[in-house]
Amino acid sequence: MANVVDLIGRIFISALFLISAYNKVFNLEGSMGWMEGFGIPGFFIFPAIAVEIILPVLVIVGYQARIAAGILAVFCLMTAFLFHFDFADQSQLISFLKNIGLAGGFLFIVANGTKDWAVDREKKYVRL
Repeated sequence: MANVVDLIGRIFISALFLISAYNKVFNLEGSMGWMEGFGIPGFFIFPAIAVEIILPVLVIVGYQARIAAGILAVFCLMTAFLFHFDFADQSQLISFLKNIGLAGGFLFIVANGTKDWAVDREKKYVRL
């Protein structure tokens, strides 16, 4: 049962990034303009899209999940403080807290790793 919950949790925490990357790809001009509105050069959308596709997939399949989750935790904190720091706007406060919560979830993966349903699972050898 713990393996199922672990996998579902990794899928849930990663799904947001995959959907966000999809939206950025199909609204590239708007996403670049939004970033530029915060003083971030628009070309940084391309590494952001790569991070939002590659690292969540690594977390889901459990390959180098601790490293991927650590990078995603930093990514969440950076986006929270760069793009969602206007607490006068209720939706920005919610987005800020969502990113902080996601960072906490990724730090859980960093601390605990994944269960058996992962590419990097530890092989259990039985001595005969």
